[in-house]
Amino acid sequence: MTKPIVAIPADIRSLDGATWHAVQQQYVRAALNAAGVMAFIIPAFEEGYDTDAILDRVDGVLVSGSASNVHPSLYGIEATEADGPFDPARDATSLPLIRRAIDRAVPLLAICRGIQELNVALGGSLASEIQEQPGIWDHRKPDVKDRDSMYAIRQSVFVKEGSCIAGIIGAGEIRVNSLHRQAIGKTAPRLQVEATAEDGTIEAVSVIDAKAFAVGVQWHPEYWAETDKPSNKLFAAFGDAVRDYAASKLPLLQAQAIA
Repeated sequence: MTKPIVAIPADIRSLDGATWHAVQQQYVRAALNAAGVMAFIIPAFEEGYDTDAILDRVDGVLVSGSASNVHPSLYGIEATEADGPFDPARDATSLPLIRRAIDRAVPLLAICRGIQELNVALGGSLASEIQEQPGIWDHRKPDVKDRDSMYAIRQSVFVKEGSCIAGIIGAGEIRVNSLHRQAIGKTAPRLQVEATAEDGTIEAVSVIDAKAFAVGVQWHPEYWAETDKPSNKLFAAFGDAVRDYAASKLPLLQAQAIA
């Protein structure tokens, strides 16, 4: 069997006056080298998409981080300029894709902006500028240009006993690289909190009623997925789920080919 394929929704970026549909290499590289799967970058459009047409052709969904934020109107809050930058095309592409992937039991891994999209897609809300709230640390990325330093593993999170992620990387304290100024506010009813930072910030969730792998993390396991053990285990588990899903489709595809 050929390598299974995961869909990664793109961000909209402008470069030299042109509009690009883009995904950072660190996500594609982690999918290939740590999860052992191929990736399709899914263009982002505000309308005209057939989500089922995408999911018919892939075996998993990887929702990446981004410099942009989910638009507050999608969780019932009036937006201000300070809440940006926004990417409405990404919102319009990824949120329906997340909901439909869960409905169809397509394996899902959501990272950074992705966990926030997962929460909003299922009816939750986000908290902005969390570093300004009493007792909350400054989780924003450090002001450095070197990306290894920017994504350095430096924060503790605590994985809950008996959680989905505990079954993959173990319960208790792990060290991660979590870079964000927004976080989950009100947790969506269908999400279970899997891990938190010492200040109580939600750092990982799973979908309670999912029939397949459906996990979101606020940190960036993709960046060190080939060398950091917890990051590698998370991507390997996602890859295993994607391969299992692809294998489950094989008899149907073979029957269709014979017909």
